[in-house]
Amino acid sequence: MYKLVKSSKSFRETVLQALTFLPHKQNHSILYKNPQHPENGYFLFYERPGYYSFGIADYTVPHSFKLAFDNPEHLIRFGTVYEGTTNFKLENQPTGSFTPSSFFVIEKNLKGKQTWTKGQHFHGAEFTIHDTYFEDIIKKSLNADFSFENFTPNFTYRYLPIEIVTLLEKMQSLAKQNTLNPLLLESYLLQCIGILMETLQASPEHAFTKQLYYGKVPVGKNKYLHFNAQDIRAIQKAHTILIENLQSPPTIEHLSELVLLNPQKLKAGFSYYYHLPIGQFITSMRMSLAAHLLCTTDESIAEIARKVGYPYTSNFIKRFRETYHCTPLEYRHSSAFEK
Repeated sequence: MYKLVKSSKSFRETVLQALTFLPHKQNHSILYKNPQHPENGYFLFYERPGYYSFGIADYTVPHSFKLAFDNPEHLIRFGTVYEGTTNFKLENQPTGSFTPSSFFVIEKNLKGKQTWTKGQHFHGAEFTIHDTYFEDIIKKSLNADFSFENFTPNFTYRYLPIEIVTLLEKMQSLAKQNTLNPLLLESYLLQCIGILMETLQASPEHAFTKQLYYGKVPVGKNKYLHFNAQDIRAIQKAHTILIENLQSPPTIEHLSELVLLNPQKLKAGFSYYYHLPIGQFITSMRMSLAAHLLCTTDESIAEIARKVGYPYTSNFIKRFRETYHCTPLEYRHSSAFEK
């Protein structure tokens, strides 16, 4: 039996109730948990009512449940899922699933169904922004214009600029210390929106549009490869495999065998579709995960290096410095100072 919800607030409250979580007021947020079952995890919630909310989830589903949604709201949602697979079906679309990845979606008149299964673990962070924020704050107060028309409604883009991923990690670090105050939260949100606007304005063929429109992909001067829908699905599958195997990713040759796409097409299509060559994508995701672990755990640099696929700590430190322009230890100390 599916329980029907008709707003993002109702959706959130119904999920929290199904998780058996109760609210506990913090300095700047509400911590949802079940004190009698700490093993179920938590959900940390920040909100500027009517404008936006920010949530950090790290929980295990205690029992299976289902929701149907019919939500007329116009929303932007973006964030990063570190662990957990969501099964859903949108109206007039085939059943789908969402695996760990960064994501961006504009929701409008969203209708569908979603299922949670007992024992599933979810870990991630997400902004939800109402269109009123863009109208009242971005457009009227800041004299800027973020166009919803740049995106296909209810299509989940599995991409965020690395700068936004880094900001999300910093917010989680501050939240862990209960020091993510409203001014800091909104400043990070505005930075995220500014980065999105810059990405859209840089070129009509940015990383978001490339996930929708495909056909000819340039591979040299006056040379192109032609991609069909099956090729794109193979590239999406390759993306999922890489995300799930960051510590020890398959070689290009093995990956091409797994997704049934020749190496040349796989490399060219992945680079075009996800805005990064496969090697750089793996490094980017590894560094993003490493930064998250540095901010949110007390694990040693060597332990984190191994977790993200670097058996030699010196190689990890070198790559981290190239990405963040500081050593992992300096990054951790900087994060602690911000707290």
